[in-house]
Amino acid sequence: MRLIHTSDWHLGRSFHQVGLLGAQASYLDHLVDVVRREKVDAVLVSGDVYDRAMPAPDTVALLSQALQRLVDAGAQVIISSGNHDSAARLGFGAGLLERTGVHLRTSLADVARPVLLAGAAVYPLPYLEPSLAADALGATERTHAGVLRAAMDAVRADAAARPGVPVVAMAHAFVSGGVGSESERDISVGGVSAVPPTVFAGAHYAALGHLHGAQQVAPGVRYSGSPVAMSFSEVNHRKVSLLVDLDGRSVSVESVEAPVERPLAVLRGTLEEVLADPRHRAAESAWCQVTLTDSIRPLGAMDQVHRRFPHTLELRFDPQGLAVPLRPYAARAASRSDLDVCCDFLEHVRGGRAASEQERELLAQAVEESRLARRARDDEGVAGPAADAARTVGAA
Repeated sequence: MRLIHTSDWHLGRSFHQVGLLGAQASYLDHLVDVVRREKVDAVLVSGDVYDRAMPAPDTVALLSQALQRLVDAGAQVIISSGNHDSAARLGFGAGLLERTGVHLRTSLADVARPVLLAGAAVYPLPYLEPSLAADALGATERTHAGVLRAAMDAVRADAAARPGVPVVAMAHAFVSGGVGSESERDISVGGVSAVPPTVFAGAHYAALGHLHGAQQVAPGVRYSGSPVAMSFSEVNHRKVSLLVDLDGRSVSVESVEAPVERPLAVLRGTLEEVLADPRHRAAESAWCQVTLTDSIRPLGAMDQVHRRFPHTLELRFDPQGLAVPLRPYAARAASRSDLDVCCDFLEHVRGGRAASEQERELLAQAVEESRLARRARDDEGVAGPAADAARTVGAA
């Protein structure tokens, strides 16, 4: 049994106002070629297929074409929803599509219902919002670890009826030991988002999504990472898909490099150093983030940088030799959590007086209620009483 593990396509994403749909289409062309060349039995997509709950028409068309081509290439396709996806929209027509070999699993009702392949039972777990899924799953705690532990208990109970069949679990979560990047949306609940890898005990392979760097967090527990870079924090990532061979209980994994439409480069130094350094020659064709360290901001800096590095997307200033580096509020907000951004803004407008512990708690409550209300409005949660509860929280 040969699988290919991928995730976090984020179809429709932009990178510093540059659309990535062309690069994403190139990756899907590559994926179809790999499926055909390597005789892949099934493609696993572990969440965040789309970048938004309401994707644009050209994004939906790209996914539709990709699914058709993957099936035509001889593979079944197994997709679970991520925190960026609308579970209801992504799961539309799931019953009908399943007859064609495309398995969309976005509902709590499907948590313990495997996709049975010739040599494995694949359990695709959709992204589980703790406050919406905990009661339905009988979880003992409203955390990501709690709901995934309850879901995997159901998986293990179902798998026990199929002794000797290798078990593959798909999940979209932040698992302890994983290394994140700036392009992932925070999924913490009350500051607790990490799931221990032991949650996946009993699975011969856990195909994870959410973190954008390919990595193994425990034996048999892996992230494929995103196939296309979406932030400069991914400059050192090697973008891949994971080719997984199952032979009974034996598992082997091979990385297949994804195509790179344009590499990333992160440059730092004075304007004179950046423009003159011969070591930056490869960056002349890359998407660039340039940080200038001149003590006085050079006039026309972006124009000068663009003359050598025409694909520069971000110009930063970090003056050296000053008592207090000048760093505007917008720059601080770029890589901070929603709660920290709110607290930073409060400090900014009050002339440097930081948020008190009580104010921070109130802001944390407001951020969490806003997040839940947004998920309910975008129809990203589960249907039924849990969704009604989310709407009630959002209205409170």
